[in-house]
Amino acid sequence: MNETHAIKLVVLDMAGTTVADGGLVEQAFSAAAERLGVEPGSDDHATKLEYVRATMGESKISVFRHLFGDEAKAQRANAAFEEAYGNLVDAGHIAPVPGARATIEKLRAEGRRVVLTTGFARVTQDAILDALGWQGLVELTLCPADAGGRGRPYPDMVLAALLRTGAADGVREIAVAGDTSYDMLSGTRSGASVVAGVLTGAHDREQLLAHGATHVLGSVEELPDLLAGEGR
Repeated sequence: MNETHAIKLVVLDMAGTTVADGGLVEQAFSAAAERLGVEPGSDDHATKLEYVRATMGESKISVFRHLFGDEAKAQRANAAFEEAYGNLVDAGHIAPVPGARATIEKLRAEGRRVVLTTGFARVTQDAILDALGWQGLVELTLCPADAGGRGRPYPDMVLAALLRTGAADGVREIAVAGDTSYDMLSGTRSGASVVAGVLTGAHDREQLLAHGATHVLGSVEELPDLLAGEGR
């Protein structure tokens, strides 16, 4: 049997995969960086922003630890980022990726368990879920802190989804979908048999394939057909 038929647990990224945030990560980063003295338009700002783009999907506190060095600055930057992003969410600047809710509902109707994951802190994840009316849409949502603190590219959130739900008998019954290289690394490192990159977010086909994507989809809407053995 084709392995895609055996998928029992689907782990979906949020921003860029199921949630269209229209570049809010970059806007929130710029606000946070300016608060820490990084001048907009400067070479320092450009270098740091390029790193943020390259590491989309990673735990945000990990990104700020790399960019600002000491823990106190990283924590200040992260708090400023989460505040700025939350304000953008509250102002109505996010929306579901077209068809995302229907896709999640279809996957669940087929008997697959669905978990939503993010590199944001819990407070921001909850703000997004509230803004979209998605609280209760899935049985479990995870942020890095829920999986011991390590976010992507580590496999911890995917494995936590398996352990917390008990949905699958092993990692080969897991599908992971995301829009970033780090989503792909997280999926492959977890042992998931389907690691699907989607083209609605940060990284392109080549980047997704280079970091382990088993499939590249136009959007998450195509995932149910893939898992049904179609659209290959």
